[in-house]
Amino acid sequence: MPDPQHVEPPKLQMVNLTIDDQPVSVPRGANVILAARKLGIQIPHYCYHEKLSVSGNCRMCLIEMGTPRMGPDRKPVLKPDGTPEIAWIPRPQIGCATTVSEGMAVRTRSKMVEDARKGVLEFLLINHPLDCPVCDQAGECHLQEYSVEYGNGQSRFIEQKVHKPKNVRLGPRVTLDDERCILCSRCIRFCREIAKDDVLGFLDRGSHTTLGSYPGRQLENNYSLNTTDICPVGALTSTDFRFKMRAWFLKETESICTSCATGCNIIVGSREGVVHRYTPRGNDAVNSDWMCDAGRLNYKWINDERRLQTPMLRSNTIAASGSDVAPVTWEVALEFCRQKLQDSRGRLAVLASGRCSTEELFLLKKIAATYLAQATDIVGRTGDGDRLLLSADKNPNTEGARLMGLTGERPGESIPKIREGIARGDIRGLLAVGECAVKMGVPASSLDKLDALIVIDVLPNGATAWAQAALPGAVHVEKRGTFINGKKRLQRFHPAFPPKGQARADWEILRGLLPETVTRDLTTFERLFKEMCDQTPALNGLSWNAVGDCGVDLR
Repeated sequence: MPDPQHVEPPKLQMVNLTIDDQPVSVPRGANVILAARKLGIQIPHYCYHEKLSVSGNCRMCLIEMGTPRMGPDRKPVLKPDGTPEIAWIPRPQIGCATTVSEGMAVRTRSKMVEDARKGVLEFLLINHPLDCPVCDQAGECHLQEYSVEYGNGQSRFIEQKVHKPKNVRLGPRVTLDDERCILCSRCIRFCREIAKDDVLGFLDRGSHTTLGSYPGRQLENNYSLNTTDICPVGALTSTDFRFKMRAWFLKETESICTSCATGCNIIVGSREGVVHRYTPRGNDAVNSDWMCDAGRLNYKWINDERRLQTPMLRSNTIAASGSDVAPVTWEVALEFCRQKLQDSRGRLAVLASGRCSTEELFLLKKIAATYLAQATDIVGRTGDGDRLLLSADKNPNTEGARLMGLTGERPGESIPKIREGIARGDIRGLLAVGECAVKMGVPASSLDKLDALIVIDVLPNGATAWAQAALPGAVHVEKRGTFINGKKRLQRFHPAFPPKGQARADWEILRGLLPETVTRDLTTFERLFKEMCDQTPALNGLSWNAVGDCGVDLR
C-alpha cells in the first residue's frame, strides 16, 4: 500500500530541438547556451552567468534560430526526408535570453553567426587598452580567448581611444581598471542578487560609461572578491594577488577551505611550494561558485618562514631555556615518543584539532584506545556566521571529530578536565596535535609537571618551548585527506606540493606513534582510508574514488 505521506517528485518536462543538426533533449525553461552545452558545444558569452539573472547586454552569444514552418493545416511542413522545414529568423538572436521550445532549430556556426560575433568583438575592442602584457587576467581572459577564436585579427579603428580611470580602489580588497571593463554587469548582479549588497552601478552613457560604487559606499562585503572571479576580463582584480604571479605559472590543485565548517571547494594556486591564491571551485551541494573573502585570504600562514621543519627532542627535564633541544631523525623521534606514550599509559590526554583530517582523527582515536587516554577533545572555535556561506563553527572538521568519538556535541567540554588533571598530576602525558596547550589555559607551571608533552604542529606555539618532542606536521595543501563539513558531507583534498623540509603528513606521524602490531596493515594512505571506512559504520562501503570531486553526503 503506498505511503500517503510519500510525494513523488515532479517529472521534468523535456523539450526536443536540434543544434547544429544534432538532436538534443533538455528540460523546459533552459536557454540555448545550456542546451548547446549538453552537446559539448560552447556558445561564447560574457554577461551570462548560470547563477545570475540574465541581462543580455554583451550580445556575444548571438545564434541563428528557427522554428518549424507551419502549413495551412497548422501542421509542420515536412521536407522530402521527413524532417520539418525550418523557418529561419532573418536576424541573429541572443542565446542567453532565448528559451528552448519544441522543434526549435539553432545554428551556432553559420556565416551570419560568425559575422555577428566578429562585429561584437570589434566593438568591444574599440576602446580596450593594449594591457595584456601587464594584465593580471592574461591567461584567463575570455576577451583574449574569444578574440583569437572568433575575432578579426586586426582593428579598423584609427581614432583616439576613450580613456577611463585606472587603479581605482572599489573597496579594501578589489581594484578596478575601468578601461578594461566591457560592461557585462556580472559584478553588479552578483552584489545585488547573491551578496545582497547593492553597491555597484554604471555611470554616464555610451563609450564613457564607467563602473563605480554608489556615493558614500564601497565594495567591502565579505564576498567582494567573487566579483574578480566572474569578471570575464581584467577590469576587477584582487588587490592581494595583483601583479604577483602569472596565471599560467600556477599549479592548480583541488582542495577544501579550512576556515570554517562550510568546507567550500577551492582551487589552490601555487608555484614551487608557495601558495599564491585560493579561488572557489564549483560545487552546488556546498558553495555553488562562491567563497567568502575571509577564507580566500586565509593562506599566508602556509608560507610562514617559521615553519617547523625538523623533529626536535628535549633529552632532559622540560626547561624553557631550550638549551637541551636538538634536531633528530624521524626514527629516533618516533621511538622516543612511543616510549613516552607507553610510560604515560592510563594517564594520558589527547588534544586533537578540528583542523585535523578525518583519517588523522581516526588514528588519534586508535592512539587514545591503545594508550588508555583519560580524556580526549578538540578546541572549539566559534565566530560570526551569515546566511550565505560563512559558518559560525570555525573548524573545518568538527563533525569528523564527533564521528570518531574524540569530542561531544559541544567541542571543548573536556578541556577543563584535561587542564585540571594536569594541574593535579593525574594526567602525566599530553599529545597535542595542531593545538596549543597554553592557549587552552594550561600554565607553564603545569606543563612542567608532565612526564610527556608531545606536540605535532606546523608553526611554533606557546607549548613547543616546553615540549619534550616537537614534530613538524604538514598543512592541508601538502597532504591528502578528508573533512566532514557542518552538513555532514565528506569531502577530499589533495597535496599541491610536498611538505617543507623534513615535515611529514600528520597521518604518517600518528601512525608512527602506534605500536607496529596496530599499524601493520596501514602502510599506505589508501589502506588507512579503507580501514577507517571499514571500522566506522557511517563510512562503510565508501572508497576514495567514490568520494569524488564533490564529496558524499553522510546523512
